[in-house]
Amino acid sequence: MTDAAILPATTPFLGLPIARLSPDEAVAAVLQRADAPHFSYLVTPNVDHVVQLDRMRRAGDSRGDAFAAAYADAALILCDSRILQRLAKLSGLDLPLVPGSDLTRMLLADPRMAGRTVAIVGGSETLVAALERVTPGIAFVQLRPPMGVLRNPEAMAAIETFVADQRADVVLFAMGAPQSEIAARQCLKAGRSRGIGLCIGASLEFIIGEKRRAPPWMQRMGMEWAFRLGSEPRRLWRRYLVEGPRIFAIWARQR
Repeated sequence: MTDAAILPATTPFLGLPIARLSPDEAVAAVLQRADAPHFSYLVTPNVDHVVQLDRMRRAGDSRGDAFAAAYADAALILCDSRILQRLAKLSGLDLPLVPGSDLTRMLLADPRMAGRTVAIVGGSETLVAALERVTPGIAFVQLRPPMGVLRNPEAMAAIETFVADQRADVVLFAMGAPQSEIAARQCLKAGRSRGIGLCIGASLEFIIGEKRRAPPWMQRMGMEWAFRLGSEPRRLWRRYLVEGPRIFAIWARQR
């Protein structure tokens, strides 16, 4: 199957072509690309991603250009944020919501994943053992890069080599943004890998219970950020209380 055969319709918002896919359709698209002989990857923008990208590019940070290029070369862009979805609605746009954590959970639970190989870039020492307990039937392999991979060409090269050598159906980049997206693009540009990569943030930590997601009612209200802030205030206070509100100025500027 060619890539063109599975490209969905998109809606442009904040400069990003958001794929018009339901969660079930997104899982099907991932599984189709998992069988592809050439590598592709998907990204799931949220408020933090959009703010980071805007801040780095306005500051002349070279990482901003690399982050933007990673988004430009992604095969699929899925809206991860109810806040972005609601800002889009105020702009007269109807964006489907496919949270990255939900997509990862649905994918690993899908019976069509049985017997497949999943490569993980990032995560803790106990991650694979925990995943094997909750998602039997999938073969997991893992690379745990050092911190600061964007400033470490050898570590970035090791990620590309690992993904190319494993020939996995699915690659889960679990290093956070923009490291995951930039590493995924490097694998694409090297041209040695196959299957599909997902830039998934903390999704695996939610699946194995290392971190808790907000209750469904908080998710529906778009208050998942408040739950995460309450769970990890020292790590996340700046992201949600200082950086995050800048999304409203970005949205107003780009309307």
